[in-house]
Amino acid sequence: MDDRSLPLGQVLHGNCIDLMRALPDQSVNLVFADPPYNLQLQHALWRPNMTMVDAVDDEWDQFESFHAYDDFTRAWLTECRRVLKDDGSIWVIGSYHNIFRVGTIMQDLGFWILNDVVWVKTNPMPNFRGVRFANAHETLLWASKSKGSRYTFNHHAMKPFNEDKQMRSDWLLAICTGKERLRHEGKKAHPTQKPEALLYRVLLSSTQPGDIVLDPFFGTGTTGAVAKKLHRQWIGMEQEEKYVTLARERIKGVTPELFEENTFDVRDKKRNQPRIAFATLLEFGYLSPGQTLFFQRDPALAARIKADGSLALNGFVGTIHTVGRQILNGGPCNGWDSWFYQSEQGELLPIDELRQAYRMAMSTPLASESDTTEE
Repeated sequence: MDDRSLPLGQVLHGNCIDLMRALPDQSVNLVFADPPYNLQLQHALWRPNMTMVDAVDDEWDQFESFHAYDDFTRAWLTECRRVLKDDGSIWVIGSYHNIFRVGTIMQDLGFWILNDVVWVKTNPMPNFRGVRFANAHETLLWASKSKGSRYTFNHHAMKPFNEDKQMRSDWLLAICTGKERLRHEGKKAHPTQKPEALLYRVLLSSTQPGDIVLDPFFGTGTTGAVAKKLHRQWIGMEQEEKYVTLARERIKGVTPELFEENTFDVRDKKRNQPRIAFATLLEFGYLSPGQTLFFQRDPALAARIKADGSLALNGFVGTIHTVGRQILNGGPCNGWDSWFYQSEQGELLPIDELRQAYRMAMSTPLASESDTTEE
């Protein structure tokens, strides 16, 4: 399929279910969906100073029953799954009013839930009536199209957002306020506008430059604005004409920075390098049969390299990974990082350095015929 046939960079006006039906199968890399929450508000909300809260009471958030909401949810999720590529993923955000129903339907349709991410709001709205806890978070469900599919996850790119540690599933972010909050005729333009920081994490973690992001409930265009900044392609769908107009104007004003493509490519480069079998290091003389390797530099845990590239330690024979797992009583082990060899200077170095040296040697062009001299 040619991506040029898709409505890339456009805000489509209409019902998202009908609009998605016009898209080809397996045509997008990521779906971010912020559907109606079906809040079921019964009364007007008042602050202690007797000013009314601008609550979500729009017609698009109202459904006759849970059954009607479930039918609507199943219909749009079915289309999302059809247009999603096999290695794509989907994010759906919601509150306690709807996210459990949405999650059940996602699983029923075959999506495989990877995480539930909790967006903890630093500045949530209080519960003015004092009859419940203040609702200080929303939940995002992140799912692959099916169990076992090879979805994108830029694991290492998320560490800087958590003091260089593995990113957690609780995200502490402020709600959309100040200059970022779009306004129309002096009032906030959309009651549930999401902060760009939230979409920044979503798109950076689960897409690559050039990937196509679909948002079937586009609202005022936060997904499109962030996608454009990160050099991702996008398609927006929105049934409310006033939001379509606002989103188009907003995104028109976004000018992405022009840098080299790798500025926006945050994939773990090691993961994308050619796979090298450990035995290859024996074939090319980087290691030798009978040589000793030390597990995590511990002289007491010394294994011998067999001629076929397996390791032998205390009667157990296996790969660099399985022998490591045996030492760790079944715990996870990446043998390339855990085993060390002794250099000519007597220093213990990780075998992964030899793998990298081999890769560099293989990527170096051979001398051309013009560089050789016949005798």
